[in-house]
Amino acid sequence: MQLIKINRETCNCSYACVRVCPVKAISVVREEEPPVVNHNRCIGCGSCLDVCTVNAVSYKNQVDETFDLLASGQKVAAIVDPSISGEFPDITDYRKFVEMIRTLGFVHVNEVSFGADLVAREYSKLFTNFKGKYYITANCPSVVAYVEKFYPEMITNLSPIVTPMTATAMVARKKFGQDLRVVYFGPCISVKDEVLRHQESGKVDVALTFHELREMFRVKNVKESNVEYSDFDEPIGYMGSLYPLSRGIISAAGLHEDLLDSIVFTGEGKENMIDAVEEFSQAPEAIKKHFNLYYDEGCLMGPGTSMNDKKYLRKTLVLDYASKRLKDFDMKKWEQHMQEYADLDLSRSFRDDNQRLEIPSEDKIEEILKSVGRSVDEKSACSACGFRSCRDFAVSVSQGLAKPSNCLTWSLKNKQEYIKTLKINNDKLRKSQQENEQNEKLLKSENQKIKIQSETISSLLQKLPSAVVIIDDKLKVIESNTSFVNILGEDAEMINDVIPGLIGADLKTLLPFNVYNLFSYVLQKDENIMGRDVNFNDGLLNVSIFSLKPNKIVGAVFRDMYVAEVRQEEIIHRVTEVIDENLHMVQQIAFSLGEGASKTEKMLNSIIETYKKVKKSE
Repeated sequence: MQLIKINRETCNCSYACVRVCPVKAISVVREEEPPVVNHNRCIGCGSCLDVCTVNAVSYKNQVDETFDLLASGQKVAAIVDPSISGEFPDITDYRKFVEMIRTLGFVHVNEVSFGADLVAREYSKLFTNFKGKYYITANCPSVVAYVEKFYPEMITNLSPIVTPMTATAMVARKKFGQDLRVVYFGPCISVKDEVLRHQESGKVDVALTFHELREMFRVKNVKESNVEYSDFDEPIGYMGSLYPLSRGIISAAGLHEDLLDSIVFTGEGKENMIDAVEEFSQAPEAIKKHFNLYYDEGCLMGPGTSMNDKKYLRKTLVLDYASKRLKDFDMKKWEQHMQEYADLDLSRSFRDDNQRLEIPSEDKIEEILKSVGRSVDEKSACSACGFRSCRDFAVSVSQGLAKPSNCLTWSLKNKQEYIKTLKINNDKLRKSQQENEQNEKLLKSENQKIKIQSETISSLLQKLPSAVVIIDDKLKVIESNTSFVNILGEDAEMINDVIPGLIGADLKTLLPFNVYNLFSYVLQKDENIMGRDVNFNDGLLNVSIFSLKPNKIVGAVFRDMYVAEVRQEEIIHRVTEVIDENLHMVQQIAFSLGEGASKTEKMLNSIIETYKKVKKSE
């Protein structure tokens, strides 16, 4: 049966349930995801229920199943654990409590205390008729499951006696008929699995906790103020009323509990039970005692109860209840009943349900411990992970029942280191942000300067009388001035009205092949072309093309040779070039011509000056 369930929607992944589980039936499969339950390993102890702060862990609820059984028309009896006295202090008289159960639809209501008396008698026989073998009591289903799953070699040391619940079911069927259906109410969760083991007369059809019984009262609006008195059906228990206490079964069996003569050790509580089973498995002959064990501190502190934090109040209520019952108790009738049901077969067997996993090598254990910064020394355990030692933790990691992150010491250390690293990175990031802000300010300042320079250059470019164009490696216009647009003609002027500066225009559509091919040459060769005359639109242009960025950007200056100023300037420039080109030759022949060279230079200069004066007079 799947006793425990984890709601993945409400789980906050605190993993408290993982740490508290004594058999590691709850484990983390994926980090940052809700844990999962291995139902084969679960012993139904219920430790995981109380530690979950968001109530994401729950156990199998059978209230609806019980209501269906009551509505089926069959005879249904309720058998109630005697720990009701500690669970329902809000009900002033137990007889009202009995009638409230009858009001739910149960035709018979019996107390398990009489079944506890029958079971105690069997324990008295087993323990006092010693034949060299020591036993562990089998009244706590969680203890039985723990032995069967993790110490299966010890199942022959489990007392072969049914629980008081099963014995009471047998009594009820013998008295009221074998067709009777039986529902048990008690403080335990693991008993829900226990009831599946027995058939025929000892069968319990449904086992509910006191939590579920309270829920049934709420659903049916059953209250103490609405019912009359009613007592339990006979037979009534005697010392079995003390069964909720851990030593109750020993007292009911009439066994001595003094330190010198007692043949039984009683252990209660998670840690004590685990230690007791471990020690019993190692040296029962040395201890020479039977063990009476309970996972909780007696049945009255079971996980199916409500006030599970008021142990001493519960004990007081149980003792007061037993005292009142025993004050006017009819011993003769009880002895008759004990004799009447003496023929019931209260024996039972157990099953080997080995859930132990292979123990890893010592090298593997040491490797895992080193990975989380722990020592092989068992005394190094802090138990914050839920394991009794660091070694146990390492073994479970190797077996896949735990993850290194379950070690809180290691996780906290990693977290602190992470926080430290994060702080350092944040400081670096803060400094980088400050540097970036400063760089951004500088870039804005530089961009502003560049923008001003660009606007100044662009303005200056527009005012130049010569035509200027700048193109990219795709022969697309990056920028041009008005003079360049004017040289190109009306079509270019129309384009310029839409796209100022002809930005993005293809030079191939603006200039003939013989002109734009010069641009291609400069782009490819990265060589400037200076003062090249080209024919364009029945005119003559003087073109100089410069590589501004090798193989990327090219600029050009066009001058219309038919413009008077340009023609005059060009003639002067070219005559000057002629003089410069011939000076060298004149100097070479100066020795032979004497003063002739000087006269030639003066004559040419005179021609230039005369030409300039003529142009000015025009």
